[in-house]
Amino acid sequence: MSAAEQMDAPATAARDSDVRAEEAGRGEKSVTAAVVTIAKPARELYDFWRDFANLVQVMENVDAITVEGPDRSTWSVKGPGGRTISWESIVTEDRPGETIAWQSVEGSQVRNSGRVEFHEVPGRGSVVRAVIAYDPPGGTIAQLVAKLFQREPAIRARRDLRRFKQFMETGEISTSARTRAEATDLPTAPTAA
Repeated sequence: MSAAEQMDAPATAARDSDVRAEEAGRGEKSVTAAVVTIAKPARELYDFWRDFANLVQVMENVDAITVEGPDRSTWSVKGPGGRTISWESIVTEDRPGETIAWQSVEGSQVRNSGRVEFHEVPGRGSVVRAVIAYDPPGGTIAQLVAKLFQREPAIRARRDLRRFKQFMETGEISTSARTRAEATDLPTAPTAA
């Protein structure tokens, strides 16, 4: 199997919990991974992602990301039942054009860590691999509720990477809504003052 094929099917996509658990930076209980190939250079994808405020445009569940410094940001996401969940995150590894890794600070509502890797593949663009490890707030029951409402990180990671791909390749995110007002999952355009 070639290196490109291995990136398309990472070990974290395995159903074996011991294989996936190796990716949990701090022993988090749930680990998920998603991979997508995007027809853009790795550095361009990294640069967009590294400006965390950009991610509100492509991550459907994210309400807001406040960048508080080069390595610190606060994330607010939609949770099940209309709840908003927030945490502060710090960058733990940053290799320009290749990798961004993070973890939530101690005492956060959601303990999580993760990494996004950008691998350029000649003739194909770049393979983007995201791994997220987290402890679900509220435990197993809350995780099941989140899954029912499709707010569970494993579901969100796959969808958000597809949205990232669409946005980076076309400059927009497709929707089945007939009007922008119906498209509740798209970023709102800034209003004139």
